[in-house]
Amino acid sequence: MKTAVYPGTFDPITYGHIDVIKKSLNIFDRLIVAATNNSDKNYYFSIENRIDIINNSLFKDLKLSKKKIKVISFGSLTIELCKKYNASAIIRGLRAVSDFEYEFQLAGMNKKLNSKIETMFLMSDVENQIISSKFVKEIASLGGNIDRFVTKYASKMLKN
Repeated sequence: MKTAVYPGTFDPITYGHIDVIKKSLNIFDRLIVAATNNSDKNYYFSIENRIDIINNSLFKDLKLSKKKIKVISFGSLTIELCKKYNASAIIRGLRAVSDFEYEFQLAGMNKKLNSKIETMFLMSDVENQIISSKFVKEIASLGGNIDRFVTKYASKMLKN
């Protein structure tokens, strides 16, 4: 069984993330969606809320298969997570060229840490490439409609 890890903040998960998840499932048998719990970052949602939003978005709103996706939180190196779940790849989403430099450096460091783990870059569909969690939170805080950017459950949580 081929397994990949898709790490991210998912603060909150958006349709851009979901596109990457769906594309990953076309390549891998199992996907670990791993929400980082890095204490250096200032998150809008707690790790418990982010995991709840991811689970409800993927499994209730979108009816994706729990057999193929496992949602977890983590605070370790992504490479260590790959070892734990016997994953052969790390999935990273790209929205724009500006993402590439950072992601390229990160992939290089992960390769140095474990040369057996590959990093795959996937892009969301064109209509979702401009979506970022940061913009979604800003639009929601100003009372704008975010329903085109996130699932029903994520939208409800942002409105609360």
